This record gives sequence, structure tokens and C-alpha cells, in this order.
Amino acid sequence: MKPNKIGKRLGLIGMLAMLLFAGCSSNPSLRKQQYLESGNRYFEQHKYRTAAIEYLNAIQIDKRFAAAHYKLAECYLREGNWGSAYVELYRTIDLEPKNLKAQLQLGNLLLTGRQFTAAQERAQAVLTQDPNNVDAHILSANAYAGLGHTQQSLLQMQTAIQLAPNRAQSYLNLGRLQQNAKQLAAAEQSYRKAVALDPQSADGHLALGNFLAQQHSWKDAEQQDRLALSLQPDSPFAYSALASLYQAQGRTADAIRVLAEAKQKLPNNPDAYRLLGDFYYEIGDRDKALTEYASLFREHPDDLRVEKSYIQLLILKHQLDQASSLNAVLLKKNPKDVDALDMQGQILGLRNETDKAIIAFQTALKGNPQNPVIHYHLGVAYNLVGNTEQAESEWLKAVSLSPEMLPAQRSLAALAIKMQDWNLLQQCAAALIQYYPSLPDGYIARAQARLNRGDQTGVEANLQKAIEVAPLDARPYAALATYRLAQRRLPEANALFERALARNPADTEALAGLVRIRLMQKQPAKAVARIQQQIAKVPRCGGCYLLLGQVEMNNKDFSHAQAALEKAAQFDPDNMDAILNLAQVEVALGSVDRAIATYRQAIARNARDVRSYVMLGTLEESQGNWQDAQQQYRKALQVKTDYPVAANNLAYSMLEHGGNSSVALSLAQTARRGLPDSPNTADTLAWAYYKNGAYGLAASLLKQAVKENPLDATYHYHLGLVYEKQKDTAQARSELELALRIAPQSPEAEQIRKDLAEMSGS
Repeated sequence: MKPNKIGKRLGLIGMLAMLLFAGCSSNPSLRKQQYLESGNRYFEQHKYRTAAIEYLNAIQIDKRFAAAHYKLAECYLREGNWGSAYVELYRTIDLEPKNLKAQLQLGNLLLTGRQFTAAQERAQAVLTQDPNNVDAHILSANAYAGLGHTQQSLLQMQTAIQLAPNRAQSYLNLGRLQQNAKQLAAAEQSYRKAVALDPQSADGHLALGNFLAQQHSWKDAEQQDRLALSLQPDSPFAYSALASLYQAQGRTADAIRVLAEAKQKLPNNPDAYRLLGDFYYEIGDRDKALTEYASLFREHPDDLRVEKSYIQLLILKHQLDQASSLNAVLLKKNPKDVDALDMQGQILGLRNETDKAIIAFQTALKGNPQNPVIHYHLGVAYNLVGNTEQAESEWLKAVSLSPEMLPAQRSLAALAIKMQDWNLLQQCAAALIQYYPSLPDGYIARAQARLNRGDQTGVEANLQKAIEVAPLDARPYAALATYRLAQRRLPEANALFERALARNPADTEALAGLVRIRLMQKQPAKAVARIQQQIAKVPRCGGCYLLLGQVEMNNKDFSHAQAALEKAAQFDPDNMDAILNLAQVEVALGSVDRAIATYRQAIARNARDVRSYVMLGTLEESQGNWQDAQQQYRKALQVKTDYPVAANNLAYSMLEHGGNSSVALSLAQTARRGLPDSPNTADTLAWAYYKNGAYGLAASLLKQAVKENPLDATYHYHLGLVYEKQKDTAQARSELELALRIAPQSPEAEQIRKDLAEMSGS
């Protein structure tokens, strides 16, 4: 039988195809080009992740393939992966310096990262090769503006416009630069020119609308925003701009209506349906934000950002069990999910498992070491365990990565005040004013920094500026009131504190200022009445009840203090001051068992607050339970190893009850380092030296203690015993007799009498 000619022919074609394919696969130049072209096809279809894989395949064949590096950078830019885009653009330029588009894209990335000098260098590199490149002149203008070189910035922008006088975007950029330079009339003219050149551009109308809103030309601004929305009805940004305009006027209901409309009309656009929930969060209404995101989570279960935002809101509302359950699902899917690890750290921190929280944040940073939010949260965790040095380091890292990060700047400012680091506070103030000139925080911080450095220059002006930029905020009025109080201008201080409370009825700092004025005027009854007046306006104000309880404690009216502090703890269960003050009142009323239970409640509520352990230990010691007392002091030192009060009390208790005197000495030294001006730590350390036979050191400390507190019988008793060991009988007798006269019924009195009798030879 003859062979089938057709079959032979087909077989031959197949063989040729296989040979051809083998030939191509062995040719690296062809293979990398095929990967590039395949990536380009995916890129045109907006399938950037798939395209990126093809470009990476091409680069694997030829690491110096500039075209693939550049296209890979463009994929990263489209996906918002700025760090990877930055790397690939650098590689592209290194391989192909004449790729001007890559130079400009890298320059704009540097500009966004506030690396203005580096951005300027990129602009100049392009202009060297193409002096008439409009985009390079614009980049140069923006870089100069970032460096504070206003005149050069405007000159570069004018050059860009001369080269391309009909580009609307150039006029928008010029308008922004002029606005930043306070050339408001010129800025408005530029914005209007942009709109005239391209009346169908929503961006132009939005930019003009934003400018007019900042000038409080509300009606004209609304007209521009509505025009933008009519031109681009599918733009979430247009809806957001109109809502922001309404909110700036205090028209919250109108803002909510606009954002609800965006959600309704663009139900499948994530940037639109998330707007309302984000708005509730921004205005501080976390309850509504949580409700909105709970709904979004049900409607869009595959939207990862919605899921993460929902978990974050659950954390903020302390619904930790549900947050932990949902977050565990995220971590199961991806154990290296940086956001999930960050949220795990937050949950652990709120559960008082701070050490585990720190580990979670550190693990998250391994996946993304340049994430400012995680550095901020890690700083919060360190601060909770009393490691202020590490907290400061993490917050400084956060603001170096994101200078405009408001929570980090505020935390640094608060830490600076606590540490009395006025240089750091001055730095925070400058950053807050630069990035948030319409908030009062920076001006208040700058005034406080100057005041505490002994420089009154500009204090008044800064506080008045804070009021000017935020006339509806209570804080600047309270800050100025505190300044007036320091100047002893009590009527003015009183009026300013009242203005603060009119803006925020729950502002307990302002209320405390009013109370302080009345106490300075020896009017405790009026102080109580003023607090009660405020409670009538804000009946669930835990801070107000705490203040009332503290005033009643000061008045020795412990029954009323107890009632007020119980309310404070009820309305603000996380307020440790309320719980600890309540326990003190219960002790004063003779309810020791109840006080012990309250201290244990405080420990259960916040195991990181060392005060609870120390106060419980002191109470146990007063009841003769010195073993339990020592246990509480040790727990406090486990939380904070150098806490001086716990170290002092444990050292003294050990010395009194036969503990290891060398360990007690070390603890007493720790206490003295932490409280170097306290006569109590001087006495404890002296007593430890006495027990260890170092009588000279003990004498020096005790002389200092009795000088600072001459009516403390124990100090005189200890000094008398030291003199006795030094064979100075006359001085010993004098100190012991003085101790007995001061406190004839003290626990040491009987022993002192015996010692005196022995000295007399009786």
C-alpha cells in the first residue's frame, strides 16, 4: 500500500513548525521581543498585572532591556505602585538617558515624594536635551515652588505657557502656584483662562471652584462644581468636591445627600460608593461610618479595601472580637498582608497585649518598611509600654516618610510637651503650620514652645491666629485663656474658657480652667456649681463627672465625690483617673475591701497602667499584707522596669521585712535616679545603705531628707540610728528625741524609747 501523500505533507509541515519554534526559542533577542509585544497587548487592554509578568520575562532574558524596564515602570504607575515604578524608571534612565518621558515621570514621582532638589535635577536633564520641552518647564516650576523659590517657579511656568499658550492644564498649574504665592487676583485670572481654553474640562471647573471656595465665594464655587459634575457625571471626584464645598459651609446634610447620590448613581464604582462612609469617618461620626461600611461589606464582599476599612472601624469602635475574626480571615488568605498585620497589632494593643502588638507591627514593617502608618502605630505601642525613646523614633520615622501625617505630628507634639522638649515641639509646630495652615494645632504648639523657652515674642499673635483660622474650634480659645490665666488676667481668662465651652460643651480642659479660677478665688462652692451647670448640658460627660469628683475630694466631701466618680467611670470606663480616684475615695470612706476590688478592676481594664499596682500595693501594705504588697510592686516593675515609685516601695518593704538587702539597694538606687529630688527616695536609699553598712552615704542622704521635710519622724529616726552606728551618741539622741516629739504614737515610737533607754544605760 502506498503512503498517504497528504499525511506525509502534514507531517512535514508539523516538523518545520517545530523546528521554527525551536529556532525562535533559542534566539534571546526574538524571545525578549515577543515578551515585550505580548506585554504591550495586555497593557493596551488595561491588564497591567499580566503585562508586568510579560515585561519581567523579557527582563529575565536581558537585564539591560530598557524598553521592557520602561513599560514595566508604566504598569507600576498605572497600579499606583510608586516604589517599584521609581526603581524601574531609574533603571530605564540609566540604560537609556535620552528617554525624556521616563525622566519626566521620575521627576514627578520625586516631586510627589517632596524630593524637590532631585526633581529639579530631572527637569534640568530634560531641558539640556530639549530646551523647549513644556512638561520639563512645568516640572521645574513645581520643584522650585517646593524649594520655596517663588519667583523662579513663576518664571518657569510663564516660559511653559509661552511655548504652548493654548494648554489649559498649564494655566491650572500656574493658578496653583500663584495661589500658593498669595497672588490671588492673578491666580483667579489663570483659573478662568484655563476654563475659557477648555470649557468642557471638568478639571478646570473643579480647580476654579476650589479656589472660589477658599475665598468663601460659595455661590460661584457651587456653580463651578455643578458644571464639573454635569460635564463628568461619572466622576466620583466631582461629587466629592461638591460635598466638600457644602461641608465647608456647615451644610452637612447637603454633603451627605450628594455623596448618597454618588453611591446610587455609580453603584459599581468603588471610588463612588465608598465616599459616604469615608465622609462620616472624616467628620468624626464613627457610628454612621461603621454602619455604612457594614452595609458596603455585605454588598461588595470582594472589595478588599471595603473589608479592611470595615475591620479598621470595628477596631476604632472597640468591637474587637468581630474585628479579630474578620482580620484572621485576611491573614489566613495572606499571612504577609501588611494591612492585616497592622490591624492585628492594633487589636492586640487594645487588648493590653502590647508586647505581642509590637511584634505584629514589626512583622508588618518587614513587608513594607516604608509604611508611615505602621511606624506610627508601632510608636503608639512603644509609648504605651513607657518606651518614649522608641516611640519618638518611630513617630519621627513616620513623619519623615509622610510629613503631612497629622496623628504622628500630634503625637510627637504631645510627647514633646511631656518631655519638655521645646525644640521638638517647635519642629512639630512648623510642620503642622506648613501642612495644616487651617488647623489651630500648629499655632498653639508654636506659642507653647516659645512660652516655655522664655520667649514671649509672637505668643499672643500665634494664639490669635489659631482663633482666626478655626473660630469654631474650642482649643484655641482654651489655649489663649490659659495664657491669660498665667498673666493673672482672670476675667479675660474666664470669658475665653466660656467661649471654648460654647463651642465644645464637653471640653473638660476648658471646664477645668473655669474651676481653677474659682478655686483661686477661694470659691469652691461656685466651682462645684459651674461643673454641675455643664453636666446639665452634657449629662453623659465622663470627664465632667471626674472633675466634679476631684473637686469634691479636695473639699473632703467624700460621699459626693464617690457618687460623681462612679458616674465618671460609668460614662468613660477607660478613664483610669476616674477609677483610681474612686478607689482613693473608698479608702477615705473606710471601704477598704471595696477599694481593693476597684483597684483590681482598674488592673483588669488596663494592665499596662502601673499606678494601679502601686496604689493597690500601698493599700495592701497599710493593712499589714506586706507579701501581697510586694507582689503588686513587682507586677508594676514587670510593666515598667524603672518605675521609681514601685522600686522605692518594694525596696523599703524588703528592708523592713527581711528581704535581700543587696537587691533592695539596687531598687532604691533605681528609685532615686527616677525621683532625684524626693526626700522619700533619699530616705529609702539611705535605709538600704544603712542595712548594707554604708553609714556615711546613709547620713548624707538623710541629712538632705530632713532638711527638705523636717517634720517627718521616720527620717529623724533613721538618721538617729545612723549616728548611733557612727558612735555619735549626742547626735543620735537628739534625732531620736525629735522623732518621738514629732510622732509620739508612730509605729516606731516604742522602739525609739527602747533605743533612748539603752543609750542612757537604763
